[in-house]
Amino acid sequence: MTKVAKLTPMLQQYIDIKEQHQDTILFYRMGDFYEMFFDDAIIASKILNITLTSRNKKTDEVQVPMCGVPYHAVQTYLSKLIQAGKRVAICEQVEDPSQAKGIVKRDVVRVVSPGVVVDDTLLDDKSNNYICSITAKEPSVNAAKTLFGISFLDVSTGHFLVGEFVEKDDNPEQVLDQLTRLSPSELLIADSENFSPSLLSLIKVFLPDLCITSRDEDCFLQENTQEILLEHFNVLNLNGFGCEIFTQGVIAAGALLGYVKETQKTSVDHIERLTPIETTATLQLDDASRRNLELIQTIAGAQRQGSLLSVLDHTCTPMGARMLKNNLLFPLQSRERIINRLDAVTYFYKNTAAREDLRELLQTVYDLERLNSRMTLGSGNGRDMLAMKNSLASLPDIQACLQACDTTKLLQIHKELDILEDLYQLLDSSINDEAPVTLREGNLLKEGYNEELDELVSILRDGKKLILDLENKEREATGIGKLKVGFNKVFGYFIEVSKLHSEKVPEYYIRKQTLVNAERFITPELKEFENKVLGAQDRRVELEYKLFTEIRTILAENSSRILKTA
Repeated sequence: MTKVAKLTPMLQQYIDIKEQHQDTILFYRMGDFYEMFFDDAIIASKILNITLTSRNKKTDEVQVPMCGVPYHAVQTYLSKLIQAGKRVAICEQVEDPSQAKGIVKRDVVRVVSPGVVVDDTLLDDKSNNYICSITAKEPSVNAAKTLFGISFLDVSTGHFLVGEFVEKDDNPEQVLDQLTRLSPSELLIADSENFSPSLLSLIKVFLPDLCITSRDEDCFLQENTQEILLEHFNVLNLNGFGCEIFTQGVIAAGALLGYVKETQKTSVDHIERLTPIETTATLQLDDASRRNLELIQTIAGAQRQGSLLSVLDHTCTPMGARMLKNNLLFPLQSRERIINRLDAVTYFYKNTAAREDLRELLQTVYDLERLNSRMTLGSGNGRDMLAMKNSLASLPDIQACLQACDTTKLLQIHKELDILEDLYQLLDSSINDEAPVTLREGNLLKEGYNEELDELVSILRDGKKLILDLENKEREATGIGKLKVGFNKVFGYFIEVSKLHSEKVPEYYIRKQTLVNAERFITPELKEFENKVLGAQDRRVELEYKLFTEIRTILAENSSRILKTA
């Protein structure tokens, strides 16, 4: 990092925070911009194609490279950095600048990397976005082979997988098969020279764009990783998930969950279960077979268009698109499950009206899985809640459609479908139909949801009328026809009376300022109005934000129900 002769308090704070996040590009919030300095600025400016400038231009000190991006467009710039395989630490102001004594406190509120993205603009809605973790250990019973633990997690949906494979270290076919099948965007491994060099070499050949993140070996200690899982799922052991025999797999899963918790710095309660990777219930197609069959992409050009998936995919929801892709990657072997699925497909094939009715309803449903994740992670905004409300509005009609179906699978779905009526009523009564994306602009909540908020909105909307009403009222009460109510930033609101009419001023008027030709007064009523109006916008935004986060918390507390319905 470039050194300067003398650091300002702001740059010193930046460096202190950067020291804790050396493997990231630090987005340092300053007003309406995220600034980057030193090497981060040089790297980011090239990737983002933005101007690189510097601080200390007019001094004899060494110039500090810097660049910045506007906070309201941050997702666009994040997307480019993530696509370039970079990790970005988002550093926000964590106290009100007006209340700060000295430099404003700042802290990293989340770290964004290719595998822990949750924002819609950075994701493909038809595919899962997995982050993977792999551990390796030589089994004592057969030193010629290596025991690999592997785990996949899609933070945006909560889908969490774990598995374990014993393989030749120089040819780990099954591990590589899982990697190429699920195509993670980021891989965690222990920062150790002992990690399988042959596997790393194969990964660089078959998954050349995969972002590889090395972690301290302590993050992969068995006691640490198991404790992370037990504490998260609030269980005494992992027997209920069917993965207790995966010693290395559990280490990989715990290391993965620990990394996600560390980067997100918030609850990840939408991750509700750990699912063993199925190796017997589904057909295991190796990478060569999947490529030659062109299941999800073509051989020529590796394009989705022209693959079997592109031909079959007429799904109406993002959840359906991801499920179809997984069904192709993991074909069923169970005769009973295949028959149940085919019965459901046959029903809709033969019943055109039912099929079209259900498709029309499903087209009104947004990505409930990812909406649910954002609520739990505390990043859901007003538009997200509107999307969730509109999705939930269709559930009663979807349930009614399924009730008319006469196949085992569809009737089971009908029976288990929670239409989330209470959550719909909450969202319908609270969220404004024109709710903005940002949470501190106001206009998030409907009138009638909260009495105190309604009063603040009324003051802001009707403030001028209230002033005129008060002015007319005082003119009538005092008989001073030219009395006026005014405002300035120094003295606030006042009643101004010409000195010609000073004898008509009532006793309850309190002198505030004397001018050459007039006197200015305040009254208890005007003072009360002033207290309400001054800062009403700030109070409205703060109250609305508080109420909004309470609604988001209620949704997060119902994450299990939403996820099951999704």
